[in-house]
Amino acid sequence: MAFDYEKRNAARLLDALENGTLSVDQTVPLLRDADPALVYFIFAWLRVRYHAGHSAAEGVLGRIVGVCSASSTIAQKARTGEKDPIVKWFEETYEYRDFDRDAFITLIVEKLES
Repeated sequence: MAFDYEKRNAARLLDALENGTLSVDQTVPLLRDADPALVYFIFAWLRVRYHAGHSAAEGVLGRIVGVCSASSTIAQKARTGEKDPIVKWFEETYEYRDFDRDAFITLIVEKLES
């Protein structure tokens, strides 16, 4: 499988925010090193998946707020990523809600790395 290392790293970031497997202090440096489009994609997928009313929304969205509060560069990186042409392509072609986590990570990493 292509881009295995990159997919593992992206999945680790997603897991850290979704399930709290890493602390904010551990997650912030990983997000700082990540591609801005990847940061935006992960935040967007989580926001769609854990919408208001979802039983885990407070924890998941709270972790996003936590990393953005811990480092203003993370929020800026997500805003920069939102303007990436790959994000525009994805959002014109797909719906975030149509992807489970593995399919989502596979698609976006392969697109970002190709």
